[in-house]
Amino acid sequence: MGAGTVLAQPATPIPFAGLPVPPELDQGFYAPPLASYADLAPGDIIASRPVTVANLSLIPVNVDAWQLSYRSTDTRGEPVAAVTTVLKPRGPGRDKLVSFQMAEDSTAQYCAPSYALQQGSIPALVTGSAVIPAEFLAVQAALAQGWAVSVPDYQGPNSAYAAGPLGARLTLDGVRAAERFDPLELAGDNTRVGLWGYSGGAIATGHAAELHPSYAPELNVVGVVEGGVPADLSALLNNANNAAPAGLALGAVLGLGREYPDFQQFLDERMNPLGRALTTVKNPLCVAYHAALIPFANNKELLDVPGDPLDVPVVRSVIDRTRMGTSVPTAPMFVYQSNPDWIVPVGQVNTLVDTYCQDPSARVQYTRDHFSEHLTLEVTAAPTALLWMRDRLDGVPVEPGCRTTDVGSMALDQAAWPAFTDTVGEVVAGLFGRPLGAGR
Repeated sequence: MGAGTVLAQPATPIPFAGLPVPPELDQGFYAPPLASYADLAPGDIIASRPVTVANLSLIPVNVDAWQLSYRSTDTRGEPVAAVTTVLKPRGPGRDKLVSFQMAEDSTAQYCAPSYALQQGSIPALVTGSAVIPAEFLAVQAALAQGWAVSVPDYQGPNSAYAAGPLGARLTLDGVRAAERFDPLELAGDNTRVGLWGYSGGAIATGHAAELHPSYAPELNVVGVVEGGVPADLSALLNNANNAAPAGLALGAVLGLGREYPDFQQFLDERMNPLGRALTTVKNPLCVAYHAALIPFANNKELLDVPGDPLDVPVVRSVIDRTRMGTSVPTAPMFVYQSNPDWIVPVGQVNTLVDTYCQDPSARVQYTRDHFSEHLTLEVTAAPTALLWMRDRLDGVPVEPGCRTTDVGSMALDQAAWPAFTDTVGEVVAGLFGRPLGAGR
């Protein structure tokens, strides 16, 4: 299982032992010395520790949970330490694992899932990590199915928001670490793996799906679910300029500089005084505050360059390096998108699917929802996404080729209602202490 210390599996949720420490103040676990992991293989465990996960930082969830620090690789091929939270439903060992990439969309470590999911962490209403408590309900739905779950801090130690190729590596190595962690009782390379992410989480998910065949071919990835897919960051940046998502888009620009030094140098040299002031304010923020600060701003005017900043070679290079569609995933995919999405334009998702489907081996189910928008689609699509993932993890084959379906609302998918009702009952019972997944 690598170099980490494996801790005994607790039979009940770990008693609350005091306030967890934010990653910025817990560098021994989050930023171990390079010498302690440089010689490890990607996915090898550096350290592990049990944690208590909770809804809204308060209500403990009756599952086994640990944080794993593991060795991964950045986009320059250098070793980097990463962290994932792994969760095991009650009952015997499993051969199914879902890696759920949450939409962190932030530029500070305390916004990461590994901290925000813990009982006693600073509540999301204070930190602005608004998406994580909501998406934790989807994680609990997966646990209620009897699946183990990995929730990686895929933005890495520098909180590189929007750096998809980095997120892909940290996601896949998080799966490797989970498979090597004995207390999860997984089946190693025989574990059936699903990847799932929406919006910012789809950045890491989509890139991980593309990178999987070359970077981690031993992983048995049987299905990929992604929605609200930011496949081409140039489309998102253009869409956000002078529009409501401008604050989120500027956060992504800052995050890209964390992983691409040439792009950071460009920002340092070309950002005007207003841009520098906003950067100082936004760097320590989580997603809700990123979104709330400077909506409708002209982000392009924060850079002193002639013409459109997206045409500058170094900017174009980063856009190209982070664009999806450079390779075709070998795992079957379920892609869903709001047609009137005001944050993630539908056109670049259409292009991504068309690019994949030029390959006769591609297996893509693409659903466009015409009544939902970006925020509501994640909720309305969840039952269908869960049912699709359940079929893949159960070994139900998909139809070959590609299929695009236009619907009024994914909430009207009656086939998913029974699974949704059953899962909601399990999750609600879990809020009152019932063990998740024990009967599966």
